[in-house]
Amino acid sequence: MQFYDPASLGRVCTERLGETAGRQFAAMARRGFQLVRPVGGVQATGRCRLGGPALLEPGMRWPEHSGLPLSLLAVLDTDALAPWLGGQLPVRPGLLNFFFLDPDVPYDEYRRLDMSDPGICRVVRADPARAVETTAPEPARSYPAVAVHAAEVIMLPDCWDVEDEDVEFDRERHWGAASLILEEMGDLDGNTAGSHCAFGWPDTSYTLSVSSRDADGPAVHLLQLAGDGELGWGWGDAGTLYFTIPVKALADGDFSQAVAQVCCC
Repeated sequence: MQFYDPASLGRVCTERLGETAGRQFAAMARRGFQLVRPVGGVQATGRCRLGGPALLEPGMRWPEHSGLPLSLLAVLDTDALAPWLGGQLPVRPGLLNFFFLDPDVPYDEYRRLDMSDPGICRVVRADPARAVETTAPEPARSYPAVAVHAAEVIMLPDCWDVEDEDVEFDRERHWGAASLILEEMGDLDGNTAGSHCAFGWPDTSYTLSVSSRDADGPAVHLLQLAGDGELGWGWGDAGTLYFTIPVKALADGDFSQAVAQVCCC
């Protein structure tokens, strides 16, 4: 769920969920971005883009898995995003390159790959002052470079990323907090579906959570990539690809712990 105005977010939550649950749900809001193609004089945000070559420091090895090079999907310029994110971005990692195992190989070879292995994705940081364009080695796929504008929004979690301890609910009327959110705010669920987003909360529109939890709370959402005909990528049956990272790993700047998950209809 996304909003452009914090006041309207709080008002909608309390009107629909009541004062207590509404305040609790509103407190889960995170700042994020919709990644959109610049139109009408809108400028690209820093060096943020989808596809294209990677932006890596000289000497960095191209990431691979099972002997296959990963494909570069996006680059986020966190220096350009940091002013809006504030404390949600405890480190300034510079450029973040997002890679995923998506080789251009025959299907018989592709279907033998273990797509449940965490090594199928990689998030690689690079110093903007030293980063250079690096072309993907074969058989990694190369996608057209599309500069994007990061439109600032405020996001609430999809109902399936809300757990029972997050929000008070009537246990006689609802089987869980997710049920409450789905019933009272279901028309707002999925308003980032089919879009590319960074940070904030992921949109799922499916009956499973994307943001895993540990002792530090829900994982931080880094990037959401929907199927995109112009770029030429897709993730299963109307699927979406999500990159997340544990809270502590982000605070430590350890992007090796980032994971990717595809959710399909």
